[in-house]
Amino acid sequence: MSILSSIGRIASQYAAARARYRSERILLSLPAELRKDIGFPEIYDTRNSRRTATFSTKVI
Repeated sequence: MSILSSIGRIASQYAAARARYRSERILLSLPAELRKDIGFPEIYDTRNSRRTATFSTKVI
């Protein structure tokens, strides 16, 4: 792997993350009734619960 391909990969991941967060901000700016109609609260809750489960600090 060359340095340029690594930089390109990192740049594309960064661009994808920015687009994802931008879309999320736009959806969160919609009225609650409209978000409910398109099913966004359920998607948002699922994503947060998955993130919480992934990064839990529970010690076994």
